Amino acid sequence: MVRLASADKPDILCLQEVPAWALDRLRRWSGMTAFGDVASRPRLGAWLGRAVTALDHSLFRSAFAGQGNAILLGRELRALERRRLVLNPRAFRRERARMLGLDGRTQLAWARERRICQALRVERAGASTLVVANLHATSHRDGRLPAAEVGRAAEFVAHFALVGEPRVLAGDFNVSIRSEALQELLGPAGGYGSAGPGIDHVLVAGLPASAADVWPLERRQAHGQLLSDHAPVEVRIR
Repeated sequence: MVRLASADKPDILCLQEVPAWALDRLRRWSGMTAFGDVASRPRLGAWLGRAVTALDHSLFRSAFAGQGNAILLGRELRALERRRLVLNPRAFRRERARMLGLDGRTQLAWARERRICQALRVERAGASTLVVANLHATSHRDGRLPAAEVGRAAEFVAHFALVGEPRVLAGDFNVSIRSEALQELLGPAGGYGSAGPGIDHVLVAGLPASAADVWPLERRQAHGQLLSDHAPVEVRIR
């Protein structure tokens, strides 16, 4: 999957839900500079967790193998600064649980898996810098949970970016364009451009950008297998 996504040599590739054991292999698979961060640690250890998950990827997903985020950079880009934020720490969950009136079961579900947003200040050859952030928000039927994390990630990026510095906020938001949180980011206060058609987005502020191009089903297959249940989303930044 990583080889396929990097085959056309993108400048930036943002990955989510990467098995913890695979983070160290991303550079070799892609030929890009990889910055990986563990979000949820493997419960059974990296290798045993991988073996159990291999029994049924669709069922176990990251339950035993752990998962992380990764930002991959092409050869023309250089990372100057790196930061990371936990999107659902205990204090934040408690505060929002009171605000939203969440029941105990929802609060437990929110605490089940740690989610993060990672950010890089990137230097482009012969050009100014930009901030690239990669998030994976919580998946839950109550859309207010991922929406709260998306807002937290956007605030984190806004504080990290320098005055007037372009920003890219990408990843699995687990909210659609209908979400109030996403609408705020696309409005005058947020300053970001258009979002993708699903729950995976590449939002750009401060630079002209194309509309999201979602890979068709046949483009993300290899040897007769579908490599991911999420279609890659591409945006061209000028």
